[in-house]
Amino acid sequence: MTRAQLAALLVTVAMLGARGATSHSHAPEEAPQAELIGEGVISTPNDEFGGSISPDGKEIYFDVTVPPHYLYTICFSRFTDGTWRTPDVMSFSGQYRDSDPVLSPDGNMLFFASDRPLAGSRGKSFYIWAARKTPRGWSEPKPLEGAVNKEGSQVFASMANNGNLYFTSDRKGQFDIYRSRFSDGKYGEAEDLGPKINAATISSLEAFVAPDESYLLIGSFRRQPGYGNSDLFISFNEGGSWSVPKNLGPAINTPAREYSPRVTADGKWLIFTSERGMQSESREKPFSYLEFSEKARSIFDGLGNIYRIPMDYVLRSTLP
Repeated sequence: MTRAQLAALLVTVAMLGARGATSHSHAPEEAPQAELIGEGVISTPNDEFGGSISPDGKEIYFDVTVPPHYLYTICFSRFTDGTWRTPDVMSFSGQYRDSDPVLSPDGNMLFFASDRPLAGSRGKSFYIWAARKTPRGWSEPKPLEGAVNKEGSQVFASMANNGNLYFTSDRKGQFDIYRSRFSDGKYGEAEDLGPKINAATISSLEAFVAPDESYLLIGSFRRQPGYGNSDLFISFNEGGSWSVPKNLGPAINTPAREYSPRVTADGKWLIFTSERGMQSESREKPFSYLEFSEKARSIFDGLGNIYRIPMDYVLRSTLP
């Protein structure tokens, strides 16, 4: 779907929703509240991030980490009887720093970044690996061959319907966003997405592409305008060129860190990670020791939790 088609669809939805409204109804749209996913089960006092949900909505793949960055472990949970069940560690994870699991659009491949040993690797570099879903479960992961892992470290990858891979890499000294086109069964040379997306003062660690390549969700440090730490942005595909990224706004971004975006396969939900909590909340008076201790043991201790917010709101609020 092109940007123009997205705009037309949203206008049509808005017109249908407006039928029967009076001519005096001009109040601005109220932003929805971001919802925790799996409160107490997926989102806990631990540090979680990611959140790639299977196309049928019955499985979620995410990371649990020992902050700051000592160990990343990929976990999964199943949704049954209306609730997320106690997570377990993926069969191939739990030993190395396995980060940022992202499902392919059909849910049959799981991409992630890892510093696990690899013959000929450059020290403790991160490479993009992929596991395939089989009737017996997930296969042992393999590193992607070709241009994607050719230089530097790669820390996030997402796939479009046509196989094109978008990923972040520090191959030029800082983390920028690249595309590798999939053709004849292999990935082509990495293409820098250009100065509107990548700049010397900006570090982008995440880039999630829409299955039809109509938009790109970006997690960046120091991209302006920003609300604080890392913010989430969106860039639209305008005839093959990417637009200047637009901040997703205060319903999503806070003075804390927001990062690791995904969109569910049905396009209904933006999934993202936020470290909003005790360090970023507004208070009229200082913490007491008891209050501080209790908050530091809670879900809102300032470590990562996984949230969702309607994707149609994101698109309505960012399209011109």
